[in-house]
Amino acid sequence: MSDLASRPAAVRAERPVATDRSAAPSRDRTQTRDAYLFLAPYLLLFTVFVLVPIGLGIWISLYDYDYSLPEQTFVGLDNYTGLLTGSSPYAGEFWSSMGATWLFTMLTVPLLLVIPLLVALLMNQRFRGRTVFRALYFAPYVLGVAVVAVLWRYLLDTNIGLVNHYLGGAQIPWLTALPWAWVALVGVTVWWTLGFNAVIYLAALQDISPELYEAARVDGANAWQRFRYVTLPGLRPVLLFITSVTIIASVNMFGQSFLMTQGGPGTATRTAIFQIADTGLTNFSSGAASAMSMIFSVFLMVASLLVFAAFRERPAKTEGAAR
Repeated sequence: MSDLASRPAAVRAERPVATDRSAAPSRDRTQTRDAYLFLAPYLLLFTVFVLVPIGLGIWISLYDYDYSLPEQTFVGLDNYTGLLTGSSPYAGEFWSSMGATWLFTMLTVPLLLVIPLLVALLMNQRFRGRTVFRALYFAPYVLGVAVVAVLWRYLLDTNIGLVNHYLGGAQIPWLTALPWAWVALVGVTVWWTLGFNAVIYLAALQDISPELYEAARVDGANAWQRFRYVTLPGLRPVLLFITSVTIIASVNMFGQSFLMTQGGPGTATRTAIFQIADTGLTNFSSGAASAMSMIFSVFLMVASLLVFAAFRERPAKTEGAAR
């Protein structure tokens, strides 16, 4: 009799649990829906401004595409094979521009990794006027490329430029002869963009615990040892970010070359982006320009993978493995 009386109470006690279990999938669906709603604006912009242009670029690269004509001729992979084998009339100029891009990247990236780090180390110290010093170094970065390029074009002018004037009236052809054109482009780019990297370095330096430096001093580490064994390991994640961003920005250089040297002397400072724009917009050969863009993107992706591989965390060797 007592068992029969107790069964309804047990059943009633279990009913809320069954209700909670049935509500769990509903809550999961609601959370998933809310997540996609928050992601929807980004996904829309990413689709419109990234995925659609990539697909359109691949489609155009398969045609002898001239946007001034109503009909386009399908050529398949001829634009790619022509560039890779040298049979295209644009192949020589394209690979020359790729070489110029590679040279510019090799010259600017090391400088934009080292100089901003030195500036950040200085700005991380305590001294009078530190805030003004930080603002002065970051200020050029807020200027547009057109402002920077036109400004330095006049400053570096061979005849009326202030740079030659303060060098004792020297007639250095900063923008019209090699290697001075590369010196000008690299120098202006470093001056313009080092402030961004310095600020990122500074934020990372301030995130390193002071106790680590104190422990290193107690162990007798000198300034170089503290930098090597405390500062650099603490900057590792930031170094990956700065290296990747700097490489991407350097290989996409266009404005400085276009506005300061016009790709000269000759086509010596014409970068890949410059050549792609000239092929598609000036020579009305959008198919070849799109094929150049795809080949250029592959090289950029390979460079990015190499950077990630170089900064990848490697497992520390144990004492037994070392033996």
